[in-house]
Amino acid sequence: MPLSHVTLDSLTIRGERALRPVPLYASLKALLHADRFHFRVPEKASVHAHLDRVTFLNLTYWNAREASDVLVDDTIEADVLAHAAWHHAARKALGGDPTPAALFLGESVASAFDLFIVGHMLRQGKGNALLDSQVPAMSAAAMDAGLTAAEVEALLADVAEDPDRAFGVLRALLFDASLALHGCADVDSAAAALERFAAHRFIGLLHHYELSNWVLYARAYAAAPRHDDPALAADRALRAAPSTAGWLEAHWLTG
Repeated sequence: MPLSHVTLDSLTIRGERALRPVPLYASLKALLHADRFHFRVPEKASVHAHLDRVTFLNLTYWNAREASDVLVDDTIEADVLAHAAWHHAARKALGGDPTPAALFLGESVASAFDLFIVGHMLRQGKGNALLDSQVPAMSAAAMDAGLTAAEVEALLADVAEDPDRAFGVLRALLFDASLALHGCADVDSAAAALERFAAHRFIGLLHHYELSNWVLYARAYAAAPRHDDPALAADRALRAAPSTAGWLEAHWLTG
């Protein structure tokens, strides 16, 4: 086998010191330990043991039904750990063959959590490797979408002021935009769908995320949409909850 299956116990976690104070990180890590979650790791001399190959495998052959996370080696970044844990938590909470809504709910939670992390780290006022990579990438996406440097700075200040609110608002945008795009048959309808979100607070961050992969995967593999979909009920509950992080901890991590 070109890829070995390893649990978190066999991995060195990088950047964890910065994430330890972030709410939910400890619960996400504990979930992967408790369930003996498996990552895939190539041999050191393997042709798969470089970032381009691993990125290709992760983006192209991501599997919503089971864990398929591939690492470059026996190390993992703490934010990557959190992302994998959210997908695992979504699979456990929503179960069955994932519908488009279930796929997009899991993706929107996992991806918006990155902004939650950034907000908490900005509040701490300490530089670290994750901020050094995430903030420039988010800023570049926002400025490509038309925001000025001053507007990006103000946006990040708002995120730092209330990371939980930012988590919930971005999660809802990613979920709504993905569902809307999934229903589009052509370029014109997709452009019109995106136009509906033009005034959204976080529209500048929308294309920082892999929406194309999400939508294409859902169109190829998702089960048929359902009116009684548990993912839709969870989405409504998240919007109504006073705390996005609190609801997810209670219902997906400890519930």
